[in-house]
Amino acid sequence: MPRIAATICTYNRYDYLAKAVESLRNQTLAQEEYKILIIDNSPDYEYAQKVQQEYHQPPFLIYHIEKIPGLSNARNVAAKLCETEFIAYLDDDAIASSQWLEKIVAGFDSFGTNAAALGGRVDPIWETERPTWLHDELLSYVSVVNWGGEIRVAKPDEWFAGANISFRTQDILENGGFDVSLGRTGSGTSLMSNEEIHLLNQIKSKGKLTIYAPEAQVDHLVEKKRLNHSWFRKRVAWQAVSDYQMNPEKAIQDAQSGWSFLLEYFFGLPPKERSIRGLFYDTDDPKQFREQLWVLSTFTAMLLSGFDGVDK
Repeated sequence: MPRIAATICTYNRYDYLAKAVESLRNQTLAQEEYKILIIDNSPDYEYAQKVQQEYHQPPFLIYHIEKIPGLSNARNVAAKLCETEFIAYLDDDAIASSQWLEKIVAGFDSFGTNAAALGGRVDPIWETERPTWLHDELLSYVSVVNWGGEIRVAKPDEWFAGANISFRTQDILENGGFDVSLGRTGSGTSLMSNEEIHLLNQIKSKGKLTIYAPEAQVDHLVEKKRLNHSWFRKRVAWQAVSDYQMNPEKAIQDAQSGWSFLLEYFFGLPPKERSIRGLFYDTDDPKQFREQLWVLSTFTAMLLSGFDGVDK
């Protein structure tokens, strides 16, 4: 029986899918040790069936069409179908290094059965040149992960990206899976997230370990359409919504402490920007744009929490 299922959940991105699957076919892990599992969540069922015929090669490659939309649901379906000890999730626009699965399995084995989840490094593939205004602290919004060092139990502030995250399958099932109220649905009109964080918090609350394994590395596409100011504003606003959905009490506390920062930001702007424009004007200064996004996040949290702390 294979030990690990390399899983891609895809939505109408067949051009990218081919490269991702090819990277999984060329792993150093012995072929009998793993299987490939594709969960197709695309809206065109008839076309998905045609694509299924091209890929479906059981038992090594299983192509499952899932009609219920949502990334969290697709991941849960994969966990129920895989029948393997471990499951590794790869984005459909990512390319796994040749040792990806080998390093994941070795990482779990090194830390024993108490190791429930493992995340690896995610390096960017820039579809176009990285903008000068994109601060290093904003790279997390395009799933760039590099905590450095050697394989280890992850520190409390070391998060994993869904583009490269693995689990002991039973720990997904025993903790209720990925929360379907979080995560993205459809073509990305909304940018809900935090489904991985929520599940990892559930796992860690039971005393289980999460492992950071930098050599379990993947390359991940950063699309040109995301490399503009507007997309980052949208991404940050939806992150605030996701944080509120996952933990309303903490979001309210953060909003109550953010008013002074918001005022400081606006008073520091050029006079012509000290209005609602201050939330939306484009700047090539990475520090200033980072601060604008912090303010947008704080302001969104205030609205969601019904903040009424402004002097009347």
